[in-house]
Amino acid sequence: MSQWVIRGLRSGIVTTAYPRSAETAAGVTPGLPVGGELGAQAAALVQRCPVHALQEAGGRVSVDYRRCVHCFRCARGVDSALAWQQSYEWGSRGEAAPQDSLGDPFRRSAHILVVDAGDCGACLNEVKQLNNPYYNMHRLGFFITPTPRHADVLLVVGPVTDHMRVALKKIYDAMPTPKRVVAVGACALTGGVFADSFVSAGGVHQVLPVDVEVPGNPPPPLAILHGLLVAVGRKPAASSTSVHAAAGRP
Repeated sequence: MSQWVIRGLRSGIVTTAYPRSAETAAGVTPGLPVGGELGAQAAALVQRCPVHALQEAGGRVSVDYRRCVHCFRCARGVDSALAWQQSYEWGSRGEAAPQDSLGDPFRRSAHILVVDAGDCGACLNEVKQLNNPYYNMHRLGFFITPTPRHADVLLVVGPVTDHMRVALKKIYDAMPTPKRVVAVGACALTGGVFADSFVSAGGVHQVLPVDVEVPGNPPPPLAILHGLLVAVGRKPAASSTSVHAAAGRP
């Protein structure tokens, strides 16, 4: 044991400085498309989106981040491509979110219950990364709990399959108040490519009131971390849509 401790002290552990400062390391985010003016090419580009995340009006394309599954069909193999912003602060307020935060007692210590509501494994794997040394969410006062009785935040991944509807509702009801629900990933927000099927809901909001939404398929760990910071009132929420005018190749 002592040898591992000595080895760790010698090699050092590099942990991201976020949220104290911006993270600039390569590969921490796949980015999100940016809407813009595309003129006559806009309608054809919108038709390429398999999940209807793009909308067009007067040659202007807007992006619904809640639906985007990172297929890159709007950025690759087309003459007029949407630009991509390499951001990661994607956590936005849900429609049922209260304006107040959890309160000062939760700003530095919050317990999180993670529920897999039919996830394919992609979003769940990104959530797991928050416990590794690079992201180390414990330094920010976020801790995983296995029981709803001790949970302040319910983090849900997956579109909520039929067999998870009742279980998810029981978990939520067992949590003490105040409490918050964070939906992570396109499937948890809108059902993703599985939306409105006979086996799953069209997102967590059809079963529970969602306070914070983190888009992406899957979202990177920093985006999930931002969503948790929004839930406890330590970071401002982002917008769930893009209507920027800039366009170009990524």
